Amino acid sequence: MRWTSFKSAAAYMYFWVTLFMTRRRTVDDVLFLNWGYEEDPPMRIPLDESDEPNRYSIQLYHRTATQVDLTNKNVLEVGCGHGGGASYLTRTLHPATYTGLDLNWVAVRFCRGRHDAPGLHFLQGDAEKLPFPDESFDAVINVESSHCYPHLSRFFAEVARVLRPGGYFLYSDMRRAPEIPNWEAAIADTAMRMLDDKAITADVLRGLANNSARQARVVNSTFPAFVRWMIRPVFGVEGGSFYRSLQTGGISYRMFCFVKP
Repeated sequence: MRWTSFKSAAAYMYFWVTLFMTRRRTVDDVLFLNWGYEEDPPMRIPLDESDEPNRYSIQLYHRTATQVDLTNKNVLEVGCGHGGGASYLTRTLHPATYTGLDLNWVAVRFCRGRHDAPGLHFLQGDAEKLPFPDESFDAVINVESSHCYPHLSRFFAEVARVLRPGGYFLYSDMRRAPEIPNWEAAIADTAMRMLDDKAITADVLRGLANNSARQARVVNSTFPAFVRWMIRPVFGVEGGSFYRSLQTGGISYRMFCFVKP
């Protein structure tokens, strides 16, 4: 894997952490890698019993994707991770097709073996060089992934390229305070038109607080004891540096909806 595929040393480390994690037998039921989301009052979306343990991660996907109606649409998710969001959205929002793409080839193999739903399939690929023809999709979804991309403007250009006219880009992610001006500049430069921009830091922090014990169990069951201190903050465990940054405003989390003219 080339270093230039990543935005920073932290992003490079995160890729190899998730690659190691995906290879472990203990992660068979770790289907989501995002921090989570909860509103006040709670969302209380109805979930199948098998989905309930992942409620807070699912709710971030649900709120991002349901900004528009995806029924009978051809949908691409860039950065699908372990495929939990792809499976949930395919089963509940009823797109015609749903393609999950991830740079992590081991994660793609995991997804193919773990998730089975009509119209759902997974592919390995680069977010900045999407392996699809122009105007292939009605919607593109990206959840808590773009902060790792080295050239965000290239990713946005690729999203616009593969969207059909009138197609939607449904997007949620975070940035540290010093990175926000560059983030906003890339957003302003995109050929897509912004329909909505929501600050959801408080909702993500609330989801993390509810999800922290589960995240800690994942870290403890997956990684050797001598590296857990370094891994826990990445997974948003309560009390860690990322968690504190969300609390103090050092990290901003936002949700967007764009349309291709």
